[in-house]
Amino acid sequence: MYHREKSIQMKSSASALYNNLSVLRAAPRGLTHYTVVHANLVNMVSASWDGLNVSHRQLQSKEPNATASTSLIMQASWCVLPSRDLLVLTSQKGIQMYESDGSIMVYWHALDCPDTPTAQAVFSRGIAAVQDKYICVGVSSGVILVFDVPSKGSNITLSEVLEEHREAITDMAAECSGGQECVADLVSADDSGCVCVWRSGEEFTLLNKIPGLDMTVSSVCLYKGVVIAGYGSGQIRLYEALTGILHAEVNGHARWIYSLDMAPFSGLLLSAAEDSFVRVWHLSLLPETNSVEVSHMYNECITDTQICGAKFCDADGSAFAVTGYDLSEIVRYAQ
Repeated sequence: MYHREKSIQMKSSASALYNNLSVLRAAPRGLTHYTVVHANLVNMVSASWDGLNVSHRQLQSKEPNATASTSLIMQASWCVLPSRDLLVLTSQKGIQMYESDGSIMVYWHALDCPDTPTAQAVFSRGIAAVQDKYICVGVSSGVILVFDVPSKGSNITLSEVLEEHREAITDMAAECSGGQECVADLVSADDSGCVCVWRSGEEFTLLNKIPGLDMTVSSVCLYKGVVIAGYGSGQIRLYEALTGILHAEVNGHARWIYSLDMAPFSGLLLSAAEDSFVRVWHLSLLPETNSVEVSHMYNECITDTQICGAKFCDADGSAFAVTGYDLSEIVRYAQ
């Protein structure tokens, strides 16, 4: 179904972080852009679809105070809004938003960092672009910060703080299809395994809270009203977003799942884990029985690699990319 293509080399390796890969496809220029975090650096790679033309850039975590030490980056992700694309970095010190090429920082939000050595670690993690103008970012305290982003300029404002989670946010995902008003368009997960389903708007509304199973949910997706959650146990669970009904449970991996991704046009689901396997599944929604059918389509073992990031390169799922801990390359597969 897929074959391995030429890997793309990076200037530094990937850190062992959840969802440590973001992909932005720029169709008019025939380029695919990748970001991979290494410590306090972000590897930014732009590659032509055939992989022959590649350009590199490294973005370092910056602080407004020039004397401040750089902080470890927890995640880097492109947020695609109708009017603009922004690159969002989350770190131990705060949240940074850049123009999509990383050239200009347009916004900085500092986190409240306690001074005592025994204080709980503070960081931000989990990024999602919601509706037409919001970027949501999770924090280690469990709160979700909602930023209102204008169509241009740097007048980004913190519009709301969502306080439903009690543990550190691990991941968030958003969906809205075809300009239709979605009932649920944001899902968030935390270290305890709790998953919250939200509807965005002038004020965000909590629609459902799926209780945790004492196992971390490291990655989540939202697809046509179905929440897909990847667990530290290696299981993938599919819930109905509004009711929390469990549609399916798949023992997909032998070890901790690090990344999930959906191809919305084809219903393909990508999962990747510490067990060195990346797998592709197909989701079929069956309205007549209000159920979801999961079919296994493809798997690939990247030998001796702790996979930490996997993303489809397009909305059809015709290609995907994978990163691994301490691996200085992006491994690519295409149909």
